[in-house]
Amino acid sequence: MRKVLIANRGEIAARIARACDDQGLESVAVYAGVDADAPHVSIATEAYALRGATPSETYLDGAQLLEIAERSGCDAVHPGYGFLSENGDFAEAVVEAGLTWIGPSAKAIRLLGDKVSARAVAMAAGAPLAPGSDGPVSTADEIREFAILHGLPVVVKAAFGGGGRGMKVVDDLDEIDEAFASAVREARLAFGRPECFVEKFLERPRHIEAQVLADAAGNVRVIGTRDCTLQRRNQKLVEEAPAPFLSDEQRAEIVDSAAEILRNVGYVGAGTVEYLLDRNGMLSFLEVNTRLQVEHPITEETSGIDLVAAQLRIASGEALDLTEPVEPRCHAFEFRINAEDPGRGFLPSPGRVKRVQWPTGPGVRIDAGVRDGSIVPDQFDSLVAKIIVTGRTREEAIRRARRALDECAIDGIPTVLPFHRLVLNRPEFTDAGSFSVHTTWIESELAERIEANPDFGVAPASGDRTTFTIEVDGRRVELGVPAALAAALTGGGAHHGAHHGTRAEPGADARGSDPGDGGAVRAPAPGILVKWLAEPGAIVEAQEPLAILEVMKTETWVLAHRPGRLGAHELEPGAPVLAGTRLASITSV
Repeated sequence: MRKVLIANRGEIAARIARACDDQGLESVAVYAGVDADAPHVSIATEAYALRGATPSETYLDGAQLLEIAERSGCDAVHPGYGFLSENGDFAEAVVEAGLTWIGPSAKAIRLLGDKVSARAVAMAAGAPLAPGSDGPVSTADEIREFAILHGLPVVVKAAFGGGGRGMKVVDDLDEIDEAFASAVREARLAFGRPECFVEKFLERPRHIEAQVLADAAGNVRVIGTRDCTLQRRNQKLVEEAPAPFLSDEQRAEIVDSAAEILRNVGYVGAGTVEYLLDRNGMLSFLEVNTRLQVEHPITEETSGIDLVAAQLRIASGEALDLTEPVEPRCHAFEFRINAEDPGRGFLPSPGRVKRVQWPTGPGVRIDAGVRDGSIVPDQFDSLVAKIIVTGRTREEAIRRARRALDECAIDGIPTVLPFHRLVLNRPEFTDAGSFSVHTTWIESELAERIEANPDFGVAPASGDRTTFTIEVDGRRVELGVPAALAAALTGGGAHHGAHHGTRAEPGADARGSDPGDGGAVRAPAPGILVKWLAEPGAIVEAQEPLAILEVMKTETWVLAHRPGRLGAHELEPGAPVLAGTRLASITSV
């Protein structure tokens, strides 16, 4: 293995490029137009532009990625996480193209990536399991029958993929139809597969996982455990390693069953086996992520093992040289820095980062995908960086984390930093004697009001680029430059021979255009209008959901800001919107 195509973007692409350099390998980055100036592009040895603008046209276009791999002379592909990392067809295509796939086999991805067949594997391995459907469900009625048999709450889950996408918890039978429809929409959007299944939902559980490495010789090692309980909309915000406050029996059951699950399918590479642990000590297998996890740095810090380097070595045929067990040498936290405003219910808010001040000091590591001037685009995930903090003990790591988060400053876009600072002063999370957080704790029990960020809703900075066709020594070459620079060079007018690669914008941005119109229903964030939930003429109450937006790969409700009668829909589903775009109006009755 000599040269690796990194089929991803952002902080994980930068992380992989650095690991390749550590191993003496060259790396090739790819980028959508809006990411042309992102850090991962300059960190890699080489970088190639992707045609298109949307996820499906860029980082999810396997054929285009393989075309770049061939053109750049790569002999391996690392998918990172998200996008095509758990796509068995892409893994198979990489191998068929004569390249090394840095991950498990396509067979293992399909078997464990399908949550239904993964449950069967877990059952055969003796892993603990909550009740679930025997296969994918095709109608909401099937979910209703399961809920009546096993009781509420239940959870509808995307059968393929992970990361909380396509996952809906149902507490009332009347919510099943919309929950199923929403899970199918998110699953299709995030993973290209709409299949979902249903499972009994464990109330107030913790989210525990085991990091595993396995080589082609059949060696399987659990590198450590993590707790990923602090979540919002099933998206992890804070993780720590090792998972605290487990009994010896619970830890042993997690470690043993995780290793057995992957051993039984001949797994090769890095993988994570996830579990839920309820208040009564009931442990239940959740899923297998057949890829690197976002939270892998905390396991690296506590184990001393570079997991990305291990992936590269395993893919090149090396055997693991680890002894079992791998004992944690410290305690570590990871704080995901998302471009979201916790003061507005964690609404995603893309835009331009004006200034970044990262923390420093003992036990602080930063994995970042942005720097001063970076654009956080609205068509991709909201994660911009991770702050990883370690200490000799959990208590020392918490003290260091408070200091690091206070030192951190990101201007220009809202981030979740205020939430992280708040949670580090909540005894339910910090104190061993009162540790009581669970996966829905943020929504159900965190009552403190976080002030809304004034940067929210600022129109995202344009990442559009203009492509000129030029000749260099008689050879036709395309030169891409920022659209603003092109406009300056051409006097702002159209230029013969130049064409623009831009995302479709809405017909009008009503943001701020009619400040006196108190009845206007406006988009809370930029995204795509997915569905209307209320029909024109309907009498609605304040805070009633009116529509669904897809914002940075997550569904977000548009809520009524006052009671009254809903007017005509001013945009149809599928229309792109900016923050503040007028969608409808509400009049008094």
